[in-house]
Amino acid sequence: MTKMTKYQLEHFENKVERYFRPLIDEQQLLIKQYRTEATNNVVKKLAKKMGADKILQQMKEAEEFMKEAQNNAKTFFEKQSKKEKKEISYRFERDEDRLSLSDCEDQLREWAKDLVDREIERRPEGAKLKDLKDLKQKAIDNVMESGTPDELKESLNLVVKTIGLTWNVDTSKIKAITQS
Repeated sequence: MTKMTKYQLEHFENKVERYFRPLIDEQQLLIKQYRTEATNNVVKKLAKKMGADKILQQMKEAEEFMKEAQNNAKTFFEKQSKKEKKEISYRFERDEDRLSLSDCEDQLREWAKDLVDREIERRPEGAKLKDLKDLKQKAIDNVMESGTPDELKESLNLVVKTIGLTWNVDTSKIKAITQS
């Protein structure tokens, strides 16, 4: 019984990745649209449930008021500089230590994503994604736990068979390429 080299193990791991990556990516794309819509709905419900909706509304009004005041100040100083024929060196700089409405909304969005991800796992699309990830992990486990390349090929063939693939590609059906 010959042991596999590190390079053989890496080859098998890479091949597992090549088999599963496109399937997992495709399933994640299907889920992405649902996740976005669901997250937006959950953010609103979560904010209301937590009582954050009132705070967010206050912050929104305050930021709108502040923005209006900043615009008025900018307009005032620009007009005065033209009237007085003086240069202005006036800039609005954002204070990074200040908590903003978007900071609060981002926090709610993160919390909502966790809730949505749990809900997605209950949907058929999410269940399929979880199954694909579990199957991929099983294939990687087989790579790491296998003793010989032949034994590994057989066990990996059984794993990928469940998703309609074969581990060993039959090359006997490929026609020979001849130069004319």
